Amino acid sequence: MNILILTLPLFGLAITLLPMVPVLTSSKKPISIKQRLTIHLIMFFAMLILTTIILFSTGFVAHAMEIAGRLKPSSVAKSAVGDSGFKFLGAAGSTGLGCIGGGIAVGGAAPAAIASSSENPDNFGKSMIFVVLGEGIAIYGLVVSFLILFAN
Repeated sequence: MNILILTLPLFGLAITLLPMVPVLTSSKKPISIKQRLTIHLIMFFAMLILTTIILFSTGFVAHAMEIAGRLKPSSVAKSAVGDSGFKFLGAAGSTGLGCIGGGIAVGGAAPAAIASSSENPDNFGKSMIFVVLGEGIAIYGLVVSFLILFAN
């Protein structure tokens, strides 16, 4: 089990650095958009599975140590080890999805705001409201993640 706990972060680091291989090898043939998207989706799901394994394995390790007698059974240790994985997954999900939604909203609103203000400079204040509303989605996701992490 100790080997697994030591090698999983190294595997995650390797998955994270995988897109840099074509850049560092400076291949003359560019990678198509479909190939890049496929690589990134595979890495995303691999990191998702890896993170899930790491978060769930901490609860199993604590339970095994408790059975072996190395860890005193306490409700504080069980709740700190077992439930924190789900808290972190929920917080990461709310922040990540909120930021993705905010990015999509700002990606559509910002070019329109720039085009509108370039045609008529009086529209700058009106158009920036829509950009700020899109950024608010990411802030709401961050607030929800803080509520998940620090609520009793």
